[in-house]
Amino acid sequence: MTTRSIRLAAIWTASSILTAAALTPEGMMVDLASKPGLATIYNETPAFSWCYPIGAQGERQTAYQIQVATTTSKFRAGTPDLWDSGKVTSANSLSIPYQGAALPTSRDICWRVRAWDQDGKEGSWSETLSFRTAGHLEKYRSVHYPLTQRHVSPQRLFTNSVGHVVLDFGKAAFGWLELLPPMSMENGGDFIFHIGEKLDGDQVDRKPGGTIRYAKVSGALTTPGIYRVPFIADKRNTTGGAEGGAIKLPKEIGVIMPFRYVEVEACPYAMGRSLARMIAVNYPMDRKAAAFVSNDPALDQIYRFCSYSILATSFAGVYVDGDRERIPYEADAYINQLGHYAVDREYTMARYSHDYLMAHPTWPTEWKQHSIMMAWTDWMWTGDTYSLRHWYDKLKNEKLLSQFARNSDGLLVTKGDRSTKGTDIVDWPPNERDGFEFRPVNAVINAFYCLNLRQMAEIATVLGKTDDAVAFTVRAEQVKKAFHAAFYQSERECYVDGEGAKHASLHANLFPLAFGIVPEKNKEQVAQFCLSRGMACSPYAAQYLLEALFESGHDEDAIRLMTRTDDRGWISMMRQGSTITMEAWGLRYKGNQDWNHAWGSAPLNAISRYVMGVRPLEAGFGKILIQPQIGSLRAVEGIVPTIRGQVRIGVRQTPRKEYRLSFAIPANTTAEVSVPAIASRVLLDGKVQSTTKINERYSLPNIASGAHVVLVTE
Repeated sequence: MTTRSIRLAAIWTASSILTAAALTPEGMMVDLASKPGLATIYNETPAFSWCYPIGAQGERQTAYQIQVATTTSKFRAGTPDLWDSGKVTSANSLSIPYQGAALPTSRDICWRVRAWDQDGKEGSWSETLSFRTAGHLEKYRSVHYPLTQRHVSPQRLFTNSVGHVVLDFGKAAFGWLELLPPMSMENGGDFIFHIGEKLDGDQVDRKPGGTIRYAKVSGALTTPGIYRVPFIADKRNTTGGAEGGAIKLPKEIGVIMPFRYVEVEACPYAMGRSLARMIAVNYPMDRKAAAFVSNDPALDQIYRFCSYSILATSFAGVYVDGDRERIPYEADAYINQLGHYAVDREYTMARYSHDYLMAHPTWPTEWKQHSIMMAWTDWMWTGDTYSLRHWYDKLKNEKLLSQFARNSDGLLVTKGDRSTKGTDIVDWPPNERDGFEFRPVNAVINAFYCLNLRQMAEIATVLGKTDDAVAFTVRAEQVKKAFHAAFYQSERECYVDGEGAKHASLHANLFPLAFGIVPEKNKEQVAQFCLSRGMACSPYAAQYLLEALFESGHDEDAIRLMTRTDDRGWISMMRQGSTITMEAWGLRYKGNQDWNHAWGSAPLNAISRYVMGVRPLEAGFGKILIQPQIGSLRAVEGIVPTIRGQVRIGVRQTPRKEYRLSFAIPANTTAEVSVPAIASRVLLDGKVQSTTKINERYSLPNIASGAHVVLVTE
């Protein structure tokens, strides 16, 4: 581990805890935009957020003051002309609504904030940031950045067996190819390039299969200078618009395609690594906001593979299913959202994608149910309720699907899969359903319904809709009991696929296990059934299979599934040649699949939320769960971004039953820490703790901000 460690400074000892200093806000956001200079603000009352670095133990905010002005000179003069909140006694640092004079339109606006700490000490003003208002302001509209471009040089250049030069850019990306002819080029001439995502031997694969991309491009160069190689638009994935369908890219971006390789059949100059470049298109992203390393090289490789997939598939500015269609789908977007949150303190693309899908829903039953999951996750990770308030009625009346609930027990009655003119999906493609037997009362649909009811109860509560919250809570408990009564077969110790079904699939069991529906006394049996089926699902359902195993305490089995080496896993995706997660495990499982599907990135958020174990216990990470589940790994280090700032994790465990967790959380937060009960003594920062063992773990419920060390030992 020592030689491979990226030395994240995630490990502290009690003697290295930082000294106290005045709180100074950083990580400032406007309407969740961490890069407000890149975006236009459309809301009449934008919301301001900030965070703090990791500091001394127990640092917290007790008051703040926000100032907003038309110019920075107003701050220097002490006369902010739009809003001065004055000193506000509050620990809140998230989504503070603007309360000043009407914001001028089409104008750059400046703002700053300062805070008082737990001792009443006044901190320095933050840096002054600006944002630009739109020409017309609205009650609600999510922020959205323009796309950015990256120049990518070839990682290697080689001559293949037919004498063609091949450029390898290292990883596939969505973009275009630019030529940089040397000034010494005299007469110009024709070029012929073979461009694609996949090699066949040492040539670009002309028939890669599925919708893996290949294009033959030709043209002519006449003079030196930067030249953009023209790509031909694919009619299927470039003709969408305001009414849904494929996402149209901005005109200034033009036609792009995913590619990694360029094979030069003809060129008027001798091709070199400095004479061509890829222009990769993606949503703005901080690629250094998160990190992970362990003693398992395969797991580390999978983390990097999935992390890059989030960047590469952001080319449309909204979460899309992949290159074949370039259409947003709710389930794809939800897994993409979780992955994006795992790698960057950035929430605007997820919010924008959710808004888009609320306006342009897709056909599967469960995909509608994912809209509630996206809304709940947005709120839990940001602490911001703007989107919940705006969409609440539609979530309640359209996405919850209560209109399909039967009166007797509340379970949903639906119409089966697409082949029978229904819209239940269970998994995709259909051959990945582990033989699921569709019934009118479907176990998978109703597992999602149980989860949605719980989430809607929490959403209604935070919005002050007390009657709805009570009704959702009562119905959630009713449906949970009905679910178990309808689908669980005690003699088989598992759930069947639907009411009256004889078949028991992996899917009928992994979803209730992931969603906390299985009674405690039956969890282990259901988990064992899931393990007996292996990876009998697609990369989409693998998201919930991993959750089910981690939630039931089978972290070793979940890590084993993530690092499996057969053809149904992420290592296989990489071995096939893809550098972005795939839609399916391989062409044999989905004949038209693409090589750029973010719904295949489940290990990324699983590593962040479960292996490193960082999840919000309160909306907006005011209270953070630190519960690493590392199985038999010996060492883990990582950084998880949150809206409150970075959370840093380091775990070491030894065969002699000693477990050491070093972690640090930012000022203005607290943590609940859960560690495995592998030995009898628990020490926090060197002091023995009184703890209670629950489900083979010890819990330390209220740990202050800063850096800490928990040691479990004999």
